Amino acid sequence: MFLDQFQNLDGRFHIIEHSVPVDEQMEYFKFADRVKKDITLTDADYEKFGSQLNADDCSSERKKKLIAILGAAKTVRAYRLLENYADHPDQGLANWSYMALTESRIALETELSGEKHVYISTGMGGKDDKLRFYVLVMSEKCLAFLDYQKEIIAKEFNFMLPQSGCEVEKLTVGDKYVAMVCLIPMSANLKYILERVLNECNQYGDFLSSLLTVTNVKELSVDEISRLVESYEHDLANHSS
Repeated sequence: MFLDQFQNLDGRFHIIEHSVPVDEQMEYFKFADRVKKDITLTDADYEKFGSQLNADDCSSERKKKLIAILGAAKTVRAYRLLENYADHPDQGLANWSYMALTESRIALETELSGEKHVYISTGMGGKDDKLRFYVLVMSEKCLAFLDYQKEIIAKEFNFMLPQSGCEVEKLTVGDKYVAMVCLIPMSANLKYILERVLNECNQYGDFLSSLLTVTNVKELSVDEISRLVESYEHDLANHSS
């Protein structure tokens, strides 16, 4: 279960809902670590930061620094400035301001409640107590699906996954693969859920492979899927020769 790795941590868990690329998250945290040392902001600082964030002639690099400083300030005033900016961020700074706003919220909630708040962040985000996952399933022996098989896949995935508390946000049935974006409860056994759905579909002809790609980092592009399908076909050809 997803919660297994957090069982030894105390605190209240929250899932960061927005989808922010992992490399951008890491860039933010590394940058923030460099600017958050001994932050003490005066009234004049808040006024200046607010003006600069809304100024068209202020550079993106300068705004990134201001956003990171406010994110680490642990004050309601800093949070309000970030909240206001995040409503209409400059191009390219939406994710950055969201990360800072989240960091500020964590700090304030922890301080005001006296309870530790732990935020869980993945590349694809989540919703409420669910994490968003991308799942790719290959067809058995990389054979093209027949029309009735596509209908079974759509029916069973959309019927069985909600029974386990999952939410199917996107389901694409290609010629030789099934791609899905789905919200999965943190307490769920994802392996069991997916095996159950595949087994149900395969009662009608064993047309889905047990070869799965599952990630919460990002949704695969059409080109990436095509390369995986080609690689699978290549492996099958080599195995049979």
